[in-house]
Amino acid sequence: MTISIDAIIFDLDGTVYLGDAALPGAVEAIAELRRRGKRTLFVSNKPLSPPAVYAAKLTRLGIPTDEAEVITSAYVLGRHLASSAPHLRLYVIGEENLRSELRGFGLTVVDELLAQNPQEVINPAGIDAVVVALDRTLDYRKLNTAYQALKAGAQFFATNPDSTCPMPGGDIPDAGATIAALEHLTGRRVELLAGKPSPLMVQVAMAELQVEPSRCLIVGDRLETDIRMGQAAGMVTAVVLTGVSSRADALRSPQPPDWIIEGLAELLALIT
Repeated sequence: MTISIDAIIFDLDGTVYLGDAALPGAVEAIAELRRRGKRTLFVSNKPLSPPAVYAAKLTRLGIPTDEAEVITSAYVLGRHLASSAPHLRLYVIGEENLRSELRGFGLTVVDELLAQNPQEVINPAGIDAVVVALDRTLDYRKLNTAYQALKAGAQFFATNPDSTCPMPGGDIPDAGATIAALEHLTGRRVELLAGKPSPLMVQVAMAELQVEPSRCLIVGDRLETDIRMGQAAGMVTAVVLTGVSSRADALRSPQPPDWIIEGLAELLALIT
């Protein structure tokens, strides 16, 4: 069975590439789909680089991409908070790009330098919201600062819920692991997710593509983020087995994706 669609949303890590190498067939498949007139958009929950850097990487790998064709969880979070709560003082468990992007939206990021002693936590009274993301520099002080702020009533935001992030040498802990630790400590639940499967990312994606969700396909390697977001929005969904989720995972899912594919090249026989 083939379908007719207008646009395709691709996850990046584990779907289009892994590390610094494009996955087999990805470059050729995306080129052919574009030749057929399909609009393409790339979305990532990883907030380690701005959209321009991801676009440059895709271009370098042989997939010419403009900055406007990439949406990240950091971009979605910054855009949302700038319009809904620009006054908040944010404490970020995350890396420099996320802090920089949030500041770029005119938001206030509480800096570690506000602590009188580098080993001490920042006064939680100066923190309105905690933002959790992938942070490869996470340490006890950061975790304790976030805990104290949440205990004192700060809001609880996150870029994405992924428990792990696929890397060439194997998965590494992602934001979901830190979220789980803070939820366990505080008895609270994260209040706002910016990245997949959040409807916030869908809104930004649809505004960029200018299509109805029903005319859009989303392709990703994670059932709990990529596929769940697409299903909630009413998109056609395809899980690709080059990343995290396995065929067994997809088949036993309460709501399986429309398609299970080994690689992006298989899309060419499915889309008219």
